[in-house]
Amino acid sequence: MNHMVSFGTYATLPVVDVRRFFCLPFLCLKPIRYCQIFPTGNMDKQGNREETDRTMNGTFEAYKTVAFDIIREQLADLANSAEAREMARGLVPCMEEGELRRSMRDTTQARQMLELAGTPPMPAMEHTAEFVARSVRGELLTPEEMEEIGMFLAAVRRVRLYLDKGMSYGIPLSCYGENLRLMTELKEEIEGAIRHGRGDDRASNTLRDIRRDLQLLEEKIKDKAEALLKSQKKFMAESFLVTRNGRLCLPVKKEYKSKIPGSTIERSSSGSTVFIEPETIARMQDEIEGLRIEEDCEERRILYTLMDRIAMEEDGFKENLALLAKLDFVFAKGKLSAQMDAREPAVNTQGIICLKEARHPLLPGDSNVPLDFKLGGETRGMVITGPNTGGKTVAIKTVGLFVLMACSGLHLPCREADIAMRNLVLCDIGDGQDILDNLSTFSAHITNVLEILKRATGESLVILDELGSGTDPAEGMGIAIAILEQLRLRGCLYLVTTHYPEVKTYAGRHAELISARMAFDRENLRPLYRLEMGKTGDSCALYIAKRLGMPEDMIRTAASEAYGDGGELKKPLEKTREKTAHKTREKPQERSQEKPLEKSPGRQWPGGLERILVPCIVPIKRKPAAAGPEEGYTRGDSVEVLPKGEIGIVVRPADQTGNVLVQIKREKRLVNQKRLKLKVRASELYPEDYDFSIVFDSVENRKARHQMERKYVGNMEVRAEE
Repeated sequence: MNHMVSFGTYATLPVVDVRRFFCLPFLCLKPIRYCQIFPTGNMDKQGNREETDRTMNGTFEAYKTVAFDIIREQLADLANSAEAREMARGLVPCMEEGELRRSMRDTTQARQMLELAGTPPMPAMEHTAEFVARSVRGELLTPEEMEEIGMFLAAVRRVRLYLDKGMSYGIPLSCYGENLRLMTELKEEIEGAIRHGRGDDRASNTLRDIRRDLQLLEEKIKDKAEALLKSQKKFMAESFLVTRNGRLCLPVKKEYKSKIPGSTIERSSSGSTVFIEPETIARMQDEIEGLRIEEDCEERRILYTLMDRIAMEEDGFKENLALLAKLDFVFAKGKLSAQMDAREPAVNTQGIICLKEARHPLLPGDSNVPLDFKLGGETRGMVITGPNTGGKTVAIKTVGLFVLMACSGLHLPCREADIAMRNLVLCDIGDGQDILDNLSTFSAHITNVLEILKRATGESLVILDELGSGTDPAEGMGIAIAILEQLRLRGCLYLVTTHYPEVKTYAGRHAELISARMAFDRENLRPLYRLEMGKTGDSCALYIAKRLGMPEDMIRTAASEAYGDGGELKKPLEKTREKTAHKTREKPQERSQEKPLEKSPGRQWPGGLERILVPCIVPIKRKPAAAGPEEGYTRGDSVEVLPKGEIGIVVRPADQTGNVLVQIKREKRLVNQKRLKLKVRASELYPEDYDFSIVFDSVENRKARHQMERKYVGNMEVRAEE
């Protein structure tokens, strides 16, 4: 009769004899295989794949980007043995479906075992392999080391009993215990021969007899010495026996040393006492030394006999060590699942990623807003918009991390998940600026993206954060759309975040792309960290700036300059598009005459990538600068400060020495005009009567100046602009 047992959140399993049908590929005792996630390439002369090192470096960088390396380290901390910790730190996604499903099954069953039978009694295995190897080589083990091997065998038996308990619950993982080699006879021999770090008297009759003779002789020596001590009391400096250099001696006064026949072993530091070994005792102590040599020889014989037995069981020890390390690793995965309150995800090969109430495992619970996400099937890409600090980056990192975890056989902290197997997870997230490599933020992003495009296939997941950022907005927008087109043509799954409205428009033109946004509470000026599918969002920069404390007059000025609506904090999508179309000199009819993307013949990007022309993007027709550096700069000119490429605004034209006062962010600097490059003239940026004090002057100084213009105020100081 079959009985049912509940496993809480897991499916119920019948209690049956699983040994009849359960296949144990795990018991081959070969190392657990987790396929490398680099693409198949040509083989070199040494049989290694080309560009393996470079690819793996990129892969491991992706692990770091989405915090998969931290998850692996947490997994390693839950393992007991060094071997299991090494397996945890080297965990990578599986490439074969059957292998992945077995790995996920093991994690689930380990979690069940932990909940039903408690923590497994995994043995300490730090030195066992070393001791076995030394036994095979014939290097003598100490009694303490031999005892440690016996403790290992005892622990193997406890693990077997623990797994047998799981058998009663019908958990197939418990069948692994049947492949443990108990080596009961060897265990009993070691326990009978070694006790408390020394050979036991029961190890052999010879050892027992030698130790009995030693004990009798030591007692006889002690009795004889004590008798001499009492009979010659007047010659003694002390009333007790002493041991010097391993010999039992009498403490004799210096002036009476001739009264006690024997050998002087040592003198006191003052010289007043001589430690003498009497002749009668010396003969017996020599006999003891002989017995101790015999004892040591017998102990060595016993140890060598046990070592020979261990060497004969070498294969059994290796199998036990390998299986226990793997079980330790599997139970570490189960512990991690319990620690995260995670669930087993479904795994598919249809390219679908679906998450319900997903929680990033590294975020605290009180601030961890659950993520609902779906991608795949007809929709291959997602464009996520929304305000800065709104949670876009956390959302895409969560998706990337969950894919890596699920494809590595780990449970996910969510209510439900269906994860597509991916051969590569490729990421470009964060600021890649590197001073040592002389890479700007934009250069670093483009370098990473080009490498990603070279490797991306239909089986990849590509994640790009702030696509096209770090350069001129119009050009960055064009590059972003070109990158999206390349990803679309490759047929991979991809997630991108952006602030460009044109990218949102591009996503709306393709059925395989879906838009999403991070929700923002404009009433309370705070992000909600909730992903809303099928909607487009705004950057809400003015709202965030207001939340962060930007003065109201600056907010109104920014809104007026950005949208021309009198400073109202509104940002309709239509106005944004009209503004962009005006800046790019784009005619309305040009937008309606869009054509499908065409490949430009004979032109390629670095790395063999085809160059894509995007007709709907009209190049900006910039007017040539009316004046160059030789003609001087005027107040309000936008300039680039070389060699760093910083953008600033001219506060004061060049003086007699050629130094121009430039405001860079909130700092005013004197810069020689030879280091300046004109970007945009002030006449193109500001009206003729524009009040530059809004840009250059502090709020307090402006208020003071306005008060002084109305009436005189005593003790008020107004600082002139530099």
